[in-house]
Amino acid sequence: MLRAVTHAVTLLAIVLLNAPAFAQEFERKSYHHNEWTKGRFSEVVTVTGPGKWLFLAGVGAEAEKDGSILHIGDFAAQCQYAYEKIGKLLAAHGATMADVVKLVTYVVDIRDRDAMNKCRAAAFKGGPLPVHTFLAISGLARPGMLVEMDVIAVVPAAR
Repeated sequence: MLRAVTHAVTLLAIVLLNAPAFAQEFERKSYHHNEWTKGRFSEVVTVTGPGKWLFLAGVGAEAEKDGSILHIGDFAAQCQYAYEKIGKLLAAHGATMADVVKLVTYVVDIRDRDAMNKCRAAAFKGGPLPVHTFLAISGLARPGMLVEMDVIAVVPAAR
């Protein structure tokens, strides 16, 4: 009898300890603590529950086949192309733009800020905006690059 109880407890422990993560709740919330940030970016994004984290390396206007820089001198076209690539990379791992929780945008000319805001708004299509850091720097990875983005996204572990 004791052996049967021990066996049952062992089996129950194995089942409970190996319960799939996707059975647990996953929740993403965006917060605005200052009025001026609404519609521009989320100040805080919280993620509760198990998830699969995606970290995208800097994405810019590098051609997918050979890495050459596309749309030289055209910030809007480079920005749009970068977001198209981000969308493809996310989709390949079961995510969408709505799953992005952190975005860092690097530009070489601060005067491109308004164009970047317009491009970002189009990419997120009115959905929740991630936490966003915008930096103007002296140069990017390759000559001719005008914009580059680092992305972090999270999806439920089951995706």
